[in-house]
Amino acid sequence: MKASRTTITALSALATSTHCFVRAFSIKKAASNRAISAMIPRNTSLLTTDSTSKASTALPMIFDKLFSSLGGGGGFAAKIDYSAIPYPVPELAAAALDGGVPKEMEKNGKTYQLATFAGGCFWGLELAFQRVTGVEYTGVGYTQGRESEPNYDAVCAGATGHTEAVLVLYDPNECTYESLLDTFFSRVDPLTVNGQGSDRGKQYRTGVYYHSKEQEEIAKGRFEMEQQKYPNRKIATEFLQALPFWPAEKYHQQYLEKGGRIGSSQSAKKGCTDTIRCYG
Repeated sequence: MKASRTTITALSALATSTHCFVRAFSIKKAASNRAISAMIPRNTSLLTTDSTSKASTALPMIFDKLFSSLGGGGGFAAKIDYSAIPYPVPELAAAALDGGVPKEMEKNGKTYQLATFAGGCFWGLELAFQRVTGVEYTGVGYTQGRESEPNYDAVCAGATGHTEAVLVLYDPNECTYESLLDTFFSRVDPLTVNGQGSDRGKQYRTGVYYHSKEQEEIAKGRFEMEQQKYPNRKIATEFLQALPFWPAEKYHQQYLEKGGRIGSSQSAKKGCTDTIRCYG
């Protein structure tokens, strides 16, 4: 999977530029067709062959097959079946579809607060948060982007502006937001721009995305403290208000706990300090 991610990132410029070219050509041709149609009487039919439509369909299909073969999620246009993924994915997807960013969610009579973090590949960061006492649920997905319902292939191609992220549901009586920030900063290099480790691209940029005024104030103080460690360099990690969080495909959820690419499960037990093998 590690090689696949690197290859996907290298191909992103080609995929994105091709998509933009086809879209621009389609718009121009559509405008031309509308101009021609305006000169034709209403009761006259015009038979046309739209080769651009065929190209705009065929080219994404080529890239869909390419990215899918590299271990992605199933093509640029593939829809994620959120209902097939356990809690809290369907609820998070419903909130995103409504354009909302919830501060808290309730489950079995218990209220959990939400927090969102981006730290490069979301697999390793999710497992780190799974091990934190007081974190009851986690989900990986895509945030801080332009498009609705993005999938893995589109995000990896750099076509949506999203970054891979982890959303955490935690019990504030057992876990503080400060402790979540501790886990986050222990996992990332905040100086790296658009990437972590061997993963490069805007989809791997790091960030802390707050859901409430309280989180904003706590995170602001922590960023100021972290920046003091690097007097000659500016921290690259984003510090922004959370935008809608779109859950990733079922395949990616709790990926390392389930065994990763080699079928070797890594412990999500609370307090576990085993080294996290980011690609399984």
